[in-house]
Amino acid sequence: MLSTRVGKVLSAAGLPIDGEVVKGVYMGKGTWGGNGEVMESVCPSTGEVLAKVATATAAETSEAVKRAREAYKTFRKVTGPKRGEIIRQVRNAIAEHKSALGALVSLEMGKIISEGEGEIQEYIDICDYAIGLSRSAAGRVLKSERPGHQILEVANPLGVVGIITAFNFPVAVCGWNFALCLAVGNATVWKPSPTTPLCAIAVTRIVADVLEKNGIDGAVASLVCGGLEAGEALVNDKAVDLVSFTGSERVGQIIGTKVQSRFGKILLELGGNNCAIVAPSANLDLALRTLVFAAAGTAGQRCTTTRRLILHRSIADKFLPRLVKAYENLQTRVGDPLKSHTLIGPLHTRGAKDTFFKALEQVKREGGEILVGGESYAPSSGDLKQGHYVLPAIVKPASPESPIFQEETFAPMLSVAIYDDLDQAIGWNNGVRQGLSSTLFTTDMREMGKWISEEGSDCGLVNVNVATSGAEIGAAFGGNKSTGWGRESGGDAWKQYVRWSSCTINFTDDAPLAQGVNFE
Repeated sequence: MLSTRVGKVLSAAGLPIDGEVVKGVYMGKGTWGGNGEVMESVCPSTGEVLAKVATATAAETSEAVKRAREAYKTFRKVTGPKRGEIIRQVRNAIAEHKSALGALVSLEMGKIISEGEGEIQEYIDICDYAIGLSRSAAGRVLKSERPGHQILEVANPLGVVGIITAFNFPVAVCGWNFALCLAVGNATVWKPSPTTPLCAIAVTRIVADVLEKNGIDGAVASLVCGGLEAGEALVNDKAVDLVSFTGSERVGQIIGTKVQSRFGKILLELGGNNCAIVAPSANLDLALRTLVFAAAGTAGQRCTTTRRLILHRSIADKFLPRLVKAYENLQTRVGDPLKSHTLIGPLHTRGAKDTFFKALEQVKREGGEILVGGESYAPSSGDLKQGHYVLPAIVKPASPESPIFQEETFAPMLSVAIYDDLDQAIGWNNGVRQGLSSTLFTTDMREMGKWISEEGSDCGLVNVNVATSGAEIGAAFGGNKSTGWGRESGGDAWKQYVRWSSCTINFTDDAPLAQGVNFE
């Protein structure tokens, strides 16, 4: 029997509360199914089974791709402005359900309610961006060296895009991909994380309704919930032109190799051992407020969470005790993510909790120390006793060369190091495999200029006096090195979802050759 708390959220999102198995496969034209393994969606706050979901077999995944390909052949001929109008309707439909969907994200993923609603707002925002893009996505006209010739660079739809998303942003990351794909004329097949299928089902139902009301085959936005079987079928299918994957480096490397082996396109958003540097001239009040959210928010489960903090020696003794105190104050704000008072919700799974404690043990084993937090937390409410709650930790590893400092721990653990020279701090920032997000707190313009230059951070996101997390949709999002080199969301990210052609046109009766070649 579901608790009243859970029942209200599921009902508001249009999901059953009577134990009915939810169908997790959508192939357009009102077709919902799922003949694969029945998986459970488990609430990280309480340990309750929210619902059982029928997932996709390999054959169903292949069929979903096939139907998406057929739908694409028609959808690609829909004009850009018409596609933009459909995106506008999707945007409005999602906005109408913002509160319900935000609560569902909070319930199924575990992030606090304001972040859950913020994630839905991010989906809305990228739709706003894509509406304009549908009219403005353009190629170029280039001058030819040959008289009477013009050169065009033309962007056409790519085809079918497979979107594989992670648990920590169960809605927004699909939105980044889906909205841009729709704007340029592609079809998509979404495979969400096996642990957050309900968010995907609820969103897909809304999107499918909009598409079908506009006479568009809903297979343009197909859905295959499932695990390894569905994922492998999607990745290996030659009819999937691009695979966008968000997740671990290990899995990303496997997927990237498989897709590239069949000459498909790949977009990877992988790990991030993100770093914040606090310089002597920094506004320490600003740095403190920013870092508490960046390091402890979402219980440390954002790709862009600050995992390493590098403090200048001259301010370390002043700043670090204040940060420790702020973490101590956070301990009274751990609990039910659906409550507005809560700032720290649960970790997503029991495995994530185990990873957190193993990392803390490694800190001590390597000769480091735990400055604050690092304990399990038992909420006073009986409903929450089976949740995966911990107290966010600040640790001081034995040295910046320690393995624990070099490796990403996907949990609320912030590692601290002390630097003497900015070049030293930049070297530590750049000295890890990943290159996702970084920030420098300073009021010194010379340091600021160096930080964003060729001598500075090698990350995809290079911030100044801003958190490593919480990126807006207007700029392209993504990282370098083993983070995967992918770019999603705004900026020029849309250019990855199209097929580019260079077209030379001769509008004369002459046939001159380039480079002055004479073949007469």
